[in-house]
Amino acid sequence: MSADTMTAQDALAALMIAVSASDANIQTSELIKINSAINNLPVFSGFDAERLPRLTQTVFDLLDQEDGLEALFGLIRDALPERLYETAYALSCDVAAADGAIGETETRMLEEIRYELALDRLHAAAIERGARARHMTL
Repeated sequence: MSADTMTAQDALAALMIAVSASDANIQTSELIKINSAINNLPVFSGFDAERLPRLTQTVFDLLDQEDGLEALFGLIRDALPERLYETAYALSCDVAAADGAIGETETRMLEEIRYELALDRLHAAAIERGARARHMTL
């Protein structure tokens, strides 16, 4: 999948997949969170779920390469309008928090996303707090 064929919806989904895969342990709860976002959020209206297997393979292939994460972020920035950068980060935080714990590798991935999308630190903190609040357990 190239920048020419990656849509904004693909970019959002790819980022969620990358966050889930970042710790090399894709949890069922993370997959459920990704599917729930794709099936229920207005930003994914009209998204063709048939694209997911190819998109997932693209993300995995890129993460296996030396500079693959950098290439993935390039594709995401090219396909995603800047007005959706905070949405992308919110979706990423939700996937990272879906299993109840954000590990060191996922934390580094979220830091990288903040940097790559040039998110304001205060806005990012608010997004992170919202994700934490949504995923609290008793």
